[in-house]
Amino acid sequence: MDRRKFLAGSTFAAAAGAGPAFDWLLGTMDQDPQPDRRVRLEDVSAVKNMFGAFQQMDIFQGGGSGRLALAAYMNEHVYPLLRRSYDEDVHQALAEAAAEQTYLLGWMAYDNGEHGTAQRYLIQSLRLAQESKNPALGAHVLAGMADQATLLGKPDEGLRLAQAGRQGLSRTPESAACLADLWALEGRALAKLEDKAAARHAVAESERAFARVAPGNEDEPEWARFIDPAYLNGEHAHTFQDIGDSAQAETYARLSIDHARAQRRARRGAMSQAALAVSHLQRRDLEAAHAAGVRTLNLTRQVQSSRAVEAVQNIKRQLTPFGRHPLVADFNERARDLLAA
Repeated sequence: MDRRKFLAGSTFAAAAGAGPAFDWLLGTMDQDPQPDRRVRLEDVSAVKNMFGAFQQMDIFQGGGSGRLALAAYMNEHVYPLLRRSYDEDVHQALAEAAAEQTYLLGWMAYDNGEHGTAQRYLIQSLRLAQESKNPALGAHVLAGMADQATLLGKPDEGLRLAQAGRQGLSRTPESAACLADLWALEGRALAKLEDKAAARHAVAESERAFARVAPGNEDEPEWARFIDPAYLNGEHAHTFQDIGDSAQAETYARLSIDHARAQRRARRGAMSQAALAVSHLQRRDLEAAHAAGVRTLNLTRQVQSSRAVEAVQNIKRQLTPFGRHPLVADFNERARDLLAA
């Protein structure tokens, strides 16, 4: 893979996941294998063993803390394996391992605000998932692409990607956690599109799917283990926030906060505290919103995550209608250094 060509550019393109542009991007990955020693399953196992460590780094420290380390590992140890020779079973296992870590690399870039780079890694991961013949992993990658599209103001694209992921899962023994994630992201996109009834339905379907997940996600692939109550309830909180149901938003935000606190997940805690703050502002409870906003700030300082910083920025915007109130001034002063950095 010629990464310099593949990762050239930094602008997110809403339609890059479909059509000729998608085919062209995938085509840049095709190269002949290098005539080095054959790849063995032991080589693949070594790659898979590294995934959990990097995923933990992302979950607990934010995408900005580990992305460069993971990129160096992929460039030096993983991507070169794809240019070697291997048997078919090794090829599928290696493609799956590379897809998992390439997805994580894209997710870290996404969380660090590097959206063009993130999109290119996600597309690369989708191709590798296809080569691995693992539809559930491909659906997981589509979930990440859907999340990014909706965040960047393209909920129609996010909706299509989430629905495509669900359709892909229907052709395989599904991952219930992945299905719950796809429904949650479909709900987020529908809320942005102001389809309130459909958004509520998507949240209900997400909860129904997650009810089938074993405790601790023990029957799920390792990449699905972050799809848990802290994450899903946080996503649902934002969905209800976007459709103007502040009571439901608060309920789900508090559920997410409790789970995130128990796991010491500062990034998820910050994003859910932000959702709680906005739900209070929607009911014009400035004092409660200020308290949740301060907790958001404190948690955001513990991680390197542009999404957490954007959550702080959103609170600041939502405070604008309250004018020069002392609590507004206090929050803005507390947030000044973080937002400036």
